[in-house]
Amino acid sequence: MNAPVTTAPAAITPEIIAQHGLKPDEYQRLLKILGRTPSMTELGIFSVMWSEHCSYKSSRVWLRTLPTSGPQVIQGPGENAGVVDLGDGDCVVFKMESHNHPSYIEPYQGAATGVGGIMRDVFTMGARPVANLNALRFGAPGHEKTRHLVSGVVSGIGGYGNCVGVPTVGGETNFDAGYNNNILVNAMCVGLARTDKIFYSAAKGVGLPVIHVGSKTGRDGIHGATMASAEFDEKSAEKRPTVQVGDPFTEKLLIEACLELMATDMIIAIQDMGAAGLTSSTSEMADKGGVGIELNMDLVPQRETGMTAYEMMLSESQERMLVILKPGREAEAQAIFVKWGLDFAVIGKTTDTGRMIITHKGVVEADIPVATLADSAPLYERPWYPCVSPKVILPEWVAAPGSILGALKTMMGGPELCSRAWIWQQYDHMVMGDTIQRPGGDAAIVRVHGTRKGIAATCDVTPRYVLADPEMGTKQAVVETWRNLCAVGADPLAITDNMNFANPERPEIMGQFVASVKGMSEACRALDYPVVSGNVSLYNETNGVGIPPTPAIGGVGLVPDVSKTADLKLNRTGDLLILVGREQGWLGQSLYQSIIAGKLEGAPPAVDLADEIKAGRLVRALIRQGLVSAVHDCSDGGLLVTVAEMALGGNIGVELFPYEGKLPAHAIWFGEDQGRYVLSVAPERAEDVLERARLLALPARIIGRVGGDCVALKGEPPLQLSDLRTTHEGWFPKFMG
Repeated sequence: MNAPVTTAPAAITPEIIAQHGLKPDEYQRLLKILGRTPSMTELGIFSVMWSEHCSYKSSRVWLRTLPTSGPQVIQGPGENAGVVDLGDGDCVVFKMESHNHPSYIEPYQGAATGVGGIMRDVFTMGARPVANLNALRFGAPGHEKTRHLVSGVVSGIGGYGNCVGVPTVGGETNFDAGYNNNILVNAMCVGLARTDKIFYSAAKGVGLPVIHVGSKTGRDGIHGATMASAEFDEKSAEKRPTVQVGDPFTEKLLIEACLELMATDMIIAIQDMGAAGLTSSTSEMADKGGVGIELNMDLVPQRETGMTAYEMMLSESQERMLVILKPGREAEAQAIFVKWGLDFAVIGKTTDTGRMIITHKGVVEADIPVATLADSAPLYERPWYPCVSPKVILPEWVAAPGSILGALKTMMGGPELCSRAWIWQQYDHMVMGDTIQRPGGDAAIVRVHGTRKGIAATCDVTPRYVLADPEMGTKQAVVETWRNLCAVGADPLAITDNMNFANPERPEIMGQFVASVKGMSEACRALDYPVVSGNVSLYNETNGVGIPPTPAIGGVGLVPDVSKTADLKLNRTGDLLILVGREQGWLGQSLYQSIIAGKLEGAPPAVDLADEIKAGRLVRALIRQGLVSAVHDCSDGGLLVTVAEMALGGNIGVELFPYEGKLPAHAIWFGEDQGRYVLSVAPERAEDVLERARLLALPARIIGRVGGDCVALKGEPPLQLSDLRTTHEGWFPKFMG
């Protein structure tokens, strides 16, 4: 039996255990591990380390099946962020993470601290953050809270990112009644580092000083990880104190101070104090280093009086890092942080005991085996039901519109397809001066400073596809990011993911998760597009009503030469538009079916991974050889929406040629078949492009000509671009008032 702590354990009642998010059998597991009743501080420490948010106890068994390695991968899952080689001694560091529950409770601070937290995950690896992205899901536009939540979340993202001085370059936004009471805010950050200056979190060595740097520790965010691991109910507003408060100006100072420290040889290990704060950072660093750790809570910089060891260990106050230094370098390191106006405090040391010992005011508040704390969380293989394959909807089963161009205008003027400029115009996407492609395209591009190389980044998922068929829908999300990267001329390198699902204790929800992981794994293996980092967010539901399964995928690619890229804007009158890819007229789960036909049913479009690889390679080659003047991949809304977005982007009209095949015209123009791109090609080059597609056994045909001031289709009155633009750009400003 372990020696008891010197504080007398408080009466730990079933109510207190439940408040800490532990099930009765999990508390019995804790008693068996300790061999005694825990102190309140120990109970708090175990509760956050065993929370779903920190331990991944329901998902780890499936996440282990994902492909996470490859010749380009320097660091896969298991560290603060993934690291991928760019050549020439450069590497890209990136990750995506959720801040869903905090953003629903307090949208501005929830979103802002999500941005701040993901940037710390990246710069703790030694990288300078160079780009932020986000994936946002809100409830139906008519829901009473939606406008308030959109306003707060967008303001929080812009307020934090703009003040720190990192460009927000891309993202996506969906509206769906399935998110009415549980929105999703997924933040992604991309950073750049040198391969010989990557920093890790393993505290290897005994007698090393443990340093608390950055902001002081307060009472905000206590039990944030536990709150993020529970479903909502009508009392969720009472959880507001668990939402952290961010200070972007301190974050900027912390980035600069840490990068200056990283330029020296003082650091043994470094980690962000994220979810579970001091608890997770100290225990994980000690465990990875195979050492014990002693902390004196009297030495922790505190911004509130009378804080207990329990509060300090569980606080999720923002803009804090934990650093393990080489002995004797403390004064040298402190000078750096003092220069930047930040706190610097030695709060403990590493030991050879293998135990985490926490004292406060001369009293031992916790004495726990480090390895047990880090690795003892339950690992559940939860029951799951296989997902039923939905029925395929044939094109002729979905009614035709009265007007093809009229349907286009209706679709592009609603919340599903309208311009998101109202959102991204609030973000500084040009700060740092290296943004090559801005928001609004298939993928953003940021130059590797001082070189000709660029990093392309995008994020995507189509939740209605995943809800209908989690395996195929997740496969589609992976290949959509692949296509987005190819469409700007980037070589896809790797992904990060954010797995947002409802309660895993329900077998039908766990079945969605299992199928989703299978789809992701199959796509990533085929594309040589490994998963190098990510986040799982479960219990996204309110009063038993779950969100649509939403596995957001963030993709990163390398642009070898930023002078050889493409975007979606038509820019050359007289060009021919060529469609590359197979046409099936797939209207099941399509936006046309939902908006125009008034229903949403059937199977999502199928993905052909072999075709995706061939088409992606062809498009990248054509871009680098200068044979295309604009490229856009076909996705939401189908072919006609793709062409209209290209026309609006370049403010040049198009004349569309009549379709002469066997499928219904509306299925051709609005079907959401996968693996397709629209290319703008000079007439004298068109036959060459068509022949190259044929040699790859990829269907390709000319669908129109660039020119004029409207979208023209034989047999219908032309749709003026100015009219379409007014409709397309008007919805969001009108909605937001």
